[in-house]
Amino acid sequence: MEHPDSLIFDMDGTLWDNVDSYVISWNRGLIRTGYQKQVTRDDILGLMGKEARMMLDSILPDADKTTQDRLFEAVIDAYQELLPMMKPLIYDGVVQGLEQLAQKYRLFMLSNCEEGGLVNFMRHTRTTHLFLDYMEHGMNLQPKHHNLRLLMAKHGLKSPHYIGDTDSDSHQSALAGVPFVMVTYGFGTTNRFHLKFDTFPQLVSHYMNH
Repeated sequence: MEHPDSLIFDMDGTLWDNVDSYVISWNRGLIRTGYQKQVTRDDILGLMGKEARMMLDSILPDADKTTQDRLFEAVIDAYQELLPMMKPLIYDGVVQGLEQLAQKYRLFMLSNCEEGGLVNFMRHTRTTHLFLDYMEHGMNLQPKHHNLRLLMAKHGLKSPHYIGDTDSDSHQSALAGVPFVMVTYGFGTTNRFHLKFDTFPQLVSHYMNH
């Protein structure tokens, strides 16, 4: 496998666990749009890494797209209200590790989150200065493999590695022709990876010493 010229990170399940905030946001959104239905942490965990429409199809399978979109807008509004008080679990060694990696590699982020989700992460963790660019599903409603290629073309990346935590991440990486690096502490599992790490510090040590 070619030595990377850049590292592209997934967010949820890779850099932090903010699922509890997402659960609150979805439940407030459901209430505000007139639904008695509520979701649990396990419900949202099962949907992590999926595109918004897939999540909406699972949570409101019988609703039309207009109704689903109204719900999603309410969910995003509820999440924005939570930002000042949310307490996500930032995985051990992430902030310090990103600071180290940025000294040696160009760093990017790529997620299926809503528009602004990665900015919220960077602001909360005070890591904005460490990332050169990012792509979110909410920016263009395209799948990860498409947005991976956009990042590669925009920045002339020849040998990036994509770092994530789900089988979907692995599949999307393969479609983009990018080696996939699996972190096992996240939300998913897969047997399709080029490298695998059990902690973020292990990942940092590997990339800083190779």
